[in-house]
Amino acid sequence: MSDAMLSKVRKLLAQAEDPACTPAESAAFTAKATELIARYGVDRALLAARDPATDPVGDRVVDVVAPYARDKAGLLAAVADPLRCRCVRRQEGAGFAMHLFGFASDLERVELLFTSLLVQAAHGLAGVEVPAGAHVAAFRRSWLAGFAQVVGVRLRAAEAGAVAEAGAPSMALVLADRSDRVRHRVAEVYPRLRTAAPRRLAGGGFGRGAEAGRRAELGGRGVTTTPGARPGIAG
Repeated sequence: MSDAMLSKVRKLLAQAEDPACTPAESAAFTAKATELIARYGVDRALLAARDPATDPVGDRVVDVVAPYARDKAGLLAAVADPLRCRCVRRQEGAGFAMHLFGFASDLERVELLFTSLLVQAAHGLAGVEVPAGAHVAAFRRSWLAGFAQVVGVRLRAAEAGAVAEAGAPSMALVLADRSDRVRHRVAEVYPRLRTAAPRRLAGGGFGRGAEAGRRAELGGRGVTTTPGARPGIAG
């Protein structure tokens, strides 16, 4: 993502996070940041259709660590799929190595958003009170599932809006071709890939997590971490 675009997104989100902002103002700043991220993805796809060298298909590995590694991996998948990336989950110790495949610009967007959302999820879980008598870990897992599901729906809607706004008759074909090329790359690297069985979660936090997902900022933001480290969620 260009420095100018990233700077604009970060400024919008800084305004959205200002305590002096009203909820309506904060929502407007956040919506604009999300719109810019989605529009950037469409612009890069159109440019790459004319000059494929500007946005090649690639891959990268994102380490997802305990606690709640499977749930954080689910959040990453919920971000990656609407942005036309695919991820393969590989067990690695107590966590996972998530092998992401996609076009360079889309991989960049996925990592930016995932880092921001992981921090937001950590803050959300820290601020939510687990009901008396509830199993803490089960509640938090279901909270994260609700958060991830709503984030995925919102990102898909933002992407669809950016495509519609582009108004290019060939846009659907361009994006379909990009998705096919990503799937082909995954099949080359993992010819015997299997789909994991769906999880069954017993905790009662899904609704609270979904509510937090509806408030989450989807434009990404600058996060300061130790080099090589990723934001975590306390157990």
